[in-house]
Amino acid sequence: MKRILIIATLLISATTLFAQSPIGKGGKQVNFGLGLYSNSIPVYFGMDFGVHNDITVGFQAGLDLEFDYLSLAGRGDYHFNTLLEIPQDWDFYAGLSLGFAVGIDNNYTSGLDLGAQVGGRYYWNSSWGVNLELGGGIEFSGGRVGLSKRF
Repeated sequence: MKRILIIATLLISATTLFAQSPIGKGGKQVNFGLGLYSNSIPVYFGMDFGVHNDITVGFQAGLDLEFDYLSLAGRGDYHFNTLLEIPQDWDFYAGLSLGFAVGIDNNYTSGLDLGAQVGGRYYWNSSWGVNLELGGGIEFSGGRVGLSKRF
């Protein structure tokens, strides 16, 4: 009886820990899609790496469809799932990014710029989700909508 209780407790704990962490420590996720920007529509690609159950770091690159500007940035996000007891199908986060933009045709470089983002994802299965993010800074401020694939 004691063993059954211990095994049941461990299984419930492991399920709860997984349910509260969409990426988790050691996990990886690719994000891609379209940006929302006042002058053009950029495409973006990025990757997140889980360094803690609630924290990811990664990179992101964006290119507007007119091929005028390229942005590159590193980013860090805090995921609120554990704190707010959000189910694993959802992921709500906020964070900061640091990067720069380069003008492809006009020899323009923005210099380092600090940005902020807040967003959420809904995973329709264990690997794929839809992502919506709002933010400001050099990374085509306004927002992004796209897909996320976790590994």
